[in-house]
Amino acid sequence: MEKVLFVVLEEYADWEAASVAAALNEKPEQGEKKYEVKTVSLTKEPVTSIGGFRTLPDYALDEVEDDFAGLILIGGNSWRKEESKPVIELVQQALDADKIVGAICDGTVFLGMNGILNSGDHTSNYLPELQEAAGENYTGEGRYLEQQAVRDGNLITANGSAYLEFGKEVLTALESAPQEEIDEWYDFFKKGYYEFYASK
Repeated sequence: MEKVLFVVLEEYADWEAASVAAALNEKPEQGEKKYEVKTVSLTKEPVTSIGGFRTLPDYALDEVEDDFAGLILIGGNSWRKEESKPVIELVQQALDADKIVGAICDGTVFLGMNGILNSGDHTSNYLPELQEAAGENYTGEGRYLEQQAVRDGNLITANGSAYLEFGKEVLTALESAPQEEIDEWYDFFKKGYYEFYASK
């Protein structure tokens, strides 16, 4: 199985990671399980999510090898801090190797601050906020889309309310299961139990 790395920094948004991570870790109804989820942070010291979950990262940044299929930047309150900057080297490594890179909420702001969003379609929480945070490093406003989640090639971006849309794009890009299963996963959680089964 290939690894999908979730970058979790101090005060990460746990709800943005949980759904898609669980879907990746489960065996599809049809076919074999392809991926295992691993966490990476600046060091291997525990980090605490906004919700209070303490997470012991599997890898520190300097321990990550090239044997992963996807890199997911989970939002939170640390992406605009100076100490988070080294993560951009891992992002660039993944992009250069044509791996799937996903960013949600302030993970997208981090990409904008580091010039990653200038040449492809993307979204974030709010364009003026992205522009203010990223400053002159961001010149991609012409490619900004007011959508829940956007996939352009191997890069997936989403706003902070779009964890289901983000998850669907990540699962689809990684071909983690047959598309019908991915669509059903999304519809079940988006519509809710009763509406989903009423439409079956």
